[in-house]
Amino acid sequence: MKLFLVLGGILGFLFVSIGAFGAHALAARLESTGYAAQFQTGVQYHMIHAIAIVGVAILMNHLPSTGLLTGAGWSFFIGIILFSGSLYALSLTGIRVLGAITPIGGLAFLVGWVLIVAAAIID
Repeated sequence: MKLFLVLGGILGFLFVSIGAFGAHALAARLESTGYAAQFQTGVQYHMIHAIAIVGVAILMNHLPSTGLLTGAGWSFFIGIILFSGSLYALSLTGIRVLGAITPIGGLAFLVGWVLIVAAAIID
């Protein structure tokens, strides 16, 4: 439980920092390369799922199916790394093959949400 609060807090700090860095220091570069939208999508999903990880930590105090919730928290974490991370890397390097990793991160996000539903149903 505390682990997911810490991870959520760190990831929340990072999404604010990365988003601000992209909006200010990288704005001209991202616009000129045409990758601003991809970078913004990475930040948006990063934000949503950092908050979801904090939510998982809170739910672990209220639902007995902590194994499912633990899986959800790790799925969100992996999703942020793969989905948002691949979009950040693609946006900064222009290496398009990195975009092939993005759907795997999206699948990890979906697994996390399914595990939350399963945890609620089993309760």
